[in-house]
Amino acid sequence: LQTDKPVFSHSLTIFSYMALLTRLCLTAQSQFKLSQNISKPLLFHQAKMSSSVLTQVLASSVAIADKAGEIVRDIMTKGNLGIVEKTGKDDLQTQADRSAQDCIIASLAKQFPKLTVVGEEGEQDLTGVPAEWIVSVADPEAAKVTCPDMYKDVAMEDLTVWVDPLDGTKEYTQGLLDHVTVLIGIAVGKKSVAGVVHQPYWNYKSTEPNAPIGRTFYGLIGAGVFGFSPISPPVGQRIITTTRSHGTGLVQQALEVLKPSEVLKVGGAGHKVNLLMEGQAHAYVFPSPGCKKWDTCAPEAILHAMGGKLTDMSGRQYEYHSTVEHMNGEGVLATATISDHAWFVENIPQEIKDGVRSSLKKK
Repeated sequence: LQTDKPVFSHSLTIFSYMALLTRLCLTAQSQFKLSQNISKPLLFHQAKMSSSVLTQVLASSVAIADKAGEIVRDIMTKGNLGIVEKTGKDDLQTQADRSAQDCIIASLAKQFPKLTVVGEEGEQDLTGVPAEWIVSVADPEAAKVTCPDMYKDVAMEDLTVWVDPLDGTKEYTQGLLDHVTVLIGIAVGKKSVAGVVHQPYWNYKSTEPNAPIGRTFYGLIGAGVFGFSPISPPVGQRIITTTRSHGTGLVQQALEVLKPSEVLKVGGAGHKVNLLMEGQAHAYVFPSPGCKKWDTCAPEAILHAMGGKLTDMSGRQYEYHSTVEHMNGEGVLATATISDHAWFVENIPQEIKDGVRSSLKKK
């Protein structure tokens, strides 16, 4: 019996140590998992947000646009732009266009496999997209946006996302970097309802030490605009922004009729609409069939969310479903306020509106 006691006591000691060690391991494992969750960017299942499909896609698109902007800046810094002509010297494509689209399309495909996405650069092979370019998270602030009741029951199959990975490519190659934007527009059925605009070079001329470069803002009709505060254009003036590189006789005719106090000729449809949002122009007038759906889907949604309006030259809304023609064949007319839009529609002569259609037929 005496020989059994030490054996039992020894076994108990071993089990005690093993139990203690197990508790320590479980505690350490729990702390490790907790620290992992804290350091991770916000994922959908972690976010306290609406279960709306629309707001999920919007919140992801904000994070994805940020990453695309980083890629655009990185390629410019390295200096090898990889420029090719698509249809001519005014229709360029760079490595930044291709890479940013890879990032956006691959990221959306990873997060939302059933989502329909249309990109400016067409179909691309996504098998070689670097893992660090694929975004699998949502922007935490955008995830807090409350979805309007009218869009809460939208299904993934109802959405079409229009992507311009680098709007203002020609200006990008010329060093006019404040004209450049990344555009991700979201349509429900035929209507553009949400949009993300990233400006990779916002504030890039700042002389302040460690000044932030680049910003992203976004909007959802019925919810508002986020990421910046819209500014009203100056009273008593009529400032018009239009194309700097796709000018036609119709553009000049429209300007002569409208008699603007100032004309801002800049690149990129996204940048032109930004000027309206920032109070630098009253209207964007472009009586030409040059723009595409990926140029206008995102800016239109944000502009409408803040009380402005974007249509064709006759005041008709464009459609953005997945099978629609890509070209905006009736030109673009956008204003910072709805009331101004009605004035421009009324005062632009019908022959100019008809001329846009005629120029499209000639093409």
